[in-house]
Amino acid sequence: MTTTLAETDTMELKGGETRLDEAIRNNPFPFYRALRREDPVYYDPGLDLYLVTRYADAIAVLHDDKTYSLEHGYQDRYGNGFIEEFAAIMDRDGGGFIRDLAIDPPAHTRLRRLTEKAFTAHRVKHLEPRIRQLVVDLIEPLAERGSGDGINDIGGPLTARIISEQLGFDWSEVGAERVAVWTKAVLDQIGRMQTREGMLENAAQMCDLQNFIIRYIEDRESNPREDMISDIVHAELADGENPKLSRNEQVSTIRGFLIAGNDTTAAAIANVLLILATQPGLAEELHPQVDNDRVMNRFVEEVLRLQPPVHGLFRTAMQDVELGGTRIPAMSQICVMYASANDDDAKFPDPRKLDIERPNVGANLTFGSGIHKCVGIALARMEIKLAAQEFIRRLKDIRLAVPVEELTYLPTLASQTLETLPLTFTRR
Repeated sequence: MTTTLAETDTMELKGGETRLDEAIRNNPFPFYRALRREDPVYYDPGLDLYLVTRYADAIAVLHDDKTYSLEHGYQDRYGNGFIEEFAAIMDRDGGGFIRDLAIDPPAHTRLRRLTEKAFTAHRVKHLEPRIRQLVVDLIEPLAERGSGDGINDIGGPLTARIISEQLGFDWSEVGAERVAVWTKAVLDQIGRMQTREGMLENAAQMCDLQNFIIRYIEDRESNPREDMISDIVHAELADGENPKLSRNEQVSTIRGFLIAGNDTTAAAIANVLLILATQPGLAEELHPQVDNDRVMNRFVEEVLRLQPPVHGLFRTAMQDVELGGTRIPAMSQICVMYASANDDDAKFPDPRKLDIERPNVGANLTFGSGIHKCVGIALARMEIKLAAQEFIRRLKDIRLAVPVEELTYLPTLASQTLETLPLTFTRR
């Protein structure tokens, strides 16, 4: 007989537990809670890395890029053991094997200055009317139908279209399904669970993606427009060496913006619906305040803290180091568990409670912290808030169409994305 743990329970550790376990993957918070209490920097034997689960330890890692390398954390196990074969396929068919631009200073400093130009406050604010219209256009037919899937009908199609339009892609040429396939192919390279068969399928999709991106880059070089690809192609620093992004850097940046702007934001929007569906009365409580930016911004931050779309990202210890009472050998991989840090009652009292008046509501680590904090944070927050406003404004009686225990998540350590989120609702 299998006992199902609630989110608020604490798992009993017997030794050898791994985040790879399907039961833990689909409900990881009892596992995180047990680790914070008993083994806060835990060696996961299934993943061969250390899970950093407490808020204070996570902050220590994220603000020490010399001891804990992001570049090595991403690159050393990229491709999950199939890197040579994967790289050969990309070189042959995809315009080159181009790694993610997860790099350490000083190279990171130059890259950040160049890519930030695509996310100016003016640009993000200018996007608001178009994004709101896309949200409304998506919700209205579903409201009429009375049901929909929070991931496949709402979150995924919405964010895929928004980021595709902002990059400058022709939506009729891309479409939500193609973006979803590309997204999975890219994320599987850092998800730590890819098989060789999966790698071959993913490599073919990544070749398609890179060739698509390169075609747009070549067009924008001579025909710039008011879009992110043009910003990236023509971004230039007034000082220093290499004032422009190389072709490989351009491809990697655009690929990264597409994936981060799609998958994680789609998961976050679905999580808004999950919380509205599992907390009866919440939508009714928020409805009178739906146009109150303070209330809605704080609601979004609490959703992001409670159910972050990214559960953990990687670093490599560049020297022997002690963290949280655990000795970590040099060149060991660690995973900073953002979701566990957000659930740490030493930082957030009563952490599984949604409390929009929480004094430190903005202290969550959902977008990271330190020099590698998400560059697209303002755009992501705005998308999630606009979606939340229109859900609450236009829908009522939002309910799960299946028991919450039946919800499952994609098999990856980095992100925490629902496979499906079947819902019913009525038009308000």
